[in-house]
Amino acid sequence: MNFELTFEQRMWKEAVHEFVAREVKPKAKEVDEKGEVNWTAIHKMGNLGLLGLNVPEEYGGAGVDAVSAAIAIEELGWGCGSTALSIAAHNGLGCAPLALFGKEELKRKYLPIVASGRRPDGSSSGLAALALTEPAAGSDLRGITCRAHLEGDQWVISGTKMWCTNASIAEYIITLVRHESEINAEQFSLILVPTAQEGLQIDPPEKKMGLKGSPTHAVSLNQVRVPQEYLLGNSGDGLRQTLQVLDGGRIGIAALSVGLAQAAFEEALRYAKERKAFGLPIAEQEAIQWMLADAATEIHAARLMVYYAAWLKDQGKRFTKEAAMAKLFASETAERVCRNAIQIHGGYGYSREYPVERLYRDARLMTIGEGTSEIQRLVIARQLLKAAS
Repeated sequence: MNFELTFEQRMWKEAVHEFVAREVKPKAKEVDEKGEVNWTAIHKMGNLGLLGLNVPEEYGGAGVDAVSAAIAIEELGWGCGSTALSIAAHNGLGCAPLALFGKEELKRKYLPIVASGRRPDGSSSGLAALALTEPAAGSDLRGITCRAHLEGDQWVISGTKMWCTNASIAEYIITLVRHESEINAEQFSLILVPTAQEGLQIDPPEKKMGLKGSPTHAVSLNQVRVPQEYLLGNSGDGLRQTLQVLDGGRIGIAALSVGLAQAAFEEALRYAKERKAFGLPIAEQEAIQWMLADAATEIHAARLMVYYAAWLKDQGKRFTKEAAMAKLFASETAERVCRNAIQIHGGYGYSREYPVERLYRDARLMTIGEGTSEIQRLVIARQLLKAAS
């Protein structure tokens, strides 16, 4: 692979960076403190293509390559972790499954809306969401109990989901369910559930450590009915589809992690050059220099890992292992860099007056969401053992 970005990718990176610097980063502190979604910026993202990264142009999306999508999420992460998470989940988890597996009529009905941020009547639309986790089922998706059965030409869905990003601001929630096949065998499927559907209840947002401007909810489905054609792909394909979607989603979380780390590094570098101790800027102290050097090196490595996993995806090659590696390394790098950025700031780093405190809280989720670091290591090890057999 040639690790040099193409001219188009460099121009894309510059355009997204300028947008984020103008519309997203200045409101990051307010978004965190108020726990509110930055709708002002999100409503402007449709025209730039940030709401349709994974959506083909024929459905109103940007249809960018996977590297360009990762670049966009990294830049958003650099600007605001909360906004980046909602947009990453919208694209990678909410739009991607519909674009990949949805029936033509269903794609034409919903993708133009969520990719543009506008409904046919011109009003602003919500984002997209994916509901997998349940109170007693997280890493082991085979343990889900949310059920669906057919009554005539409708799916009837009942169950509870947890940790659903964007649920309260979504047009629809793609939901993983289990059901019985015609031969009475247990199967799993993904079904699109519009949030306006009767019987769907979205609980108040979770009170979280960080990422407070990206709403996360428990969702209850009580005899929710949706048309039979809202099933994505074929009945019983849900687990395979979900794992494929999560591979792509891990690239997004890895890219977001790189963005958070980059922001923390820049803050630490700036502070180290300004703050004086013992008559000199603390940047002259070897201990500080080593932390800065480690941060720059790890961020560079993480970014290249993200680009490589995305490049493999663009080439149509398997990227499960590489996506897990990128997500594992980038998320743990982000936590380390943000921690050291606070250390460089000293007591000020523990204050909410400085961005590194927020960045550290936001980065903490990255080693948990989209599969914990422990699950990533399990995925990587299984892929290595499989290749060696």
